[in-house]
Amino acid sequence: MIVRSPRGVDASRALCALAVAGALSALAACATNPVTGKRELVLISEQQEIAMGQQSAAEVEQSIGLVPDSALQNYVQRVGIGLARASQRPNLPWQFRVVKDATPNAFALPGGYIFVTRGLMGLMTSEAELATVLGHEIGHVTARHQVRSLTRAELAQAGLAVGSMLSQTIARYGQLASSGLQLLFLKYSRGDEAQADELGFGYAYRARYDVGEMGDVFATLDRYVGKQTAGKGSGLPSWLETHPSGPDRVAAVNRRLAALGDSARGLVVRRNEYLHRLDNLAYGDDPRDGFFQGSRFVHPDLRFQISFPQGWKTQNQPESVVGASPNQDAVMELTLDTIAPAAQAMRALASGQGIQVADAANQTLNGVPAVTGVFQAQTQQGVVTGIAEFLDYGGHTYRILAYTPSQAFTSYRPSMEQAARSFAPLTDPALLAVQPRRIRLVSADRRMTLADFNTRFPSTIGLDELAIINQLPDGSAFVSAGTLVKRVLGTGVPGT
Repeated sequence: MIVRSPRGVDASRALCALAVAGALSALAACATNPVTGKRELVLISEQQEIAMGQQSAAEVEQSIGLVPDSALQNYVQRVGIGLARASQRPNLPWQFRVVKDATPNAFALPGGYIFVTRGLMGLMTSEAELATVLGHEIGHVTARHQVRSLTRAELAQAGLAVGSMLSQTIARYGQLASSGLQLLFLKYSRGDEAQADELGFGYAYRARYDVGEMGDVFATLDRYVGKQTAGKGSGLPSWLETHPSGPDRVAAVNRRLAALGDSARGLVVRRNEYLHRLDNLAYGDDPRDGFFQGSRFVHPDLRFQISFPQGWKTQNQPESVVGASPNQDAVMELTLDTIAPAAQAMRALASGQGIQVADAANQTLNGVPAVTGVFQAQTQQGVVTGIAEFLDYGGHTYRILAYTPSQAFTSYRPSMEQAARSFAPLTDPALLAVQPRRIRLVSADRRMTLADFNTRFPSTIGLDELAIINQLPDGSAFVSAGTLVKRVLGTGVPGT
């Protein structure tokens, strides 16, 4: 139960009055928080919030992609909408989607657009667990945590602008500052997270789900994220990067359960119904989305390969493949360009404000038509110089930019040029044929330990990891006859 404080309401009204009377009077407005009932300063109306969330959600779906399973998507939407309709903001255009990312996490965008990664779906074992996760994300939206964060950012004149992925000395060409992906990196305060936990617990309980399962989610995420590197290089933050760690949160769940007493017994879990939805779901990194073998990046679906400079830190992000030098003073980025063909894309780069291109030339690199040149760009951090390369291949135009502060360009130029020119068709049949690992379900035909189960029905992941995804303490734990058990089949990314 949420109890309003008259004194708190008066104080917030006074703050709003002062703010509106000040320099922000033309921009700011005060609104009542749907959860607390208090007046608070916001710069974003509900209509703007919805529009922002809608645009950002479309960008997320396009850049990361949705799991191509309509039955799973409809299932998650049904569970989520049942919780949202009982919230303080039932009339938002709530949407719940599962995205194709192996990193275990869940995200809420403004206006009611919520995403769960397939990495998190694969870790959970019941509909009740799913409900508490969705309830938590609903809580961020109902309490307007994103709106408050964005308002604070605007007041601090910080906005959402970001610099280089790995270095503050370089301003990325084509930043993601306006991308919906950046909203996924908003970090909430501990107070916001605690409030979202409490709200999510309440929404799930009102929907008659077993809210004790919430603690199991936190504990499993802590075990998994602390041990694994699944999702490494995906570009999305992991659970521990956007949420506090689990022990305190598990303790809070247990306190709420104790307060409910007997009324928390006999609630809905729906373990088997949930698990059946996971059968054949991709597990871990999907090699069809591209992967690194050392410094070489290969993309089976797009049928290309490219080698980054040796020793550089690399990452396969949803919208690009990037590398940074060990000193974090040089960057190389490969992405699809929105302008085609390559010659036109180069002209568009040259026409950019503060950008100059020299030595532009048509070439054929490893059988691929390309336009290459050297560019300089004026940024807030100073002048950067680099290699620009555009290639027409497989019906797409690819853009490669490798750049560094101008004073360092001479030393980096040979390795940058070698890397940019390494773009080539992928022809290795084994790499073109790689497929992701997948979750498969088996009903135990007798009581046995998980280790015995794994001997009888082997998985291509280790026993410790198998125990985590089945939420069992270790391989010596027993599973009863008739219990659905997850196993993982397939090779996934070569070498992992």
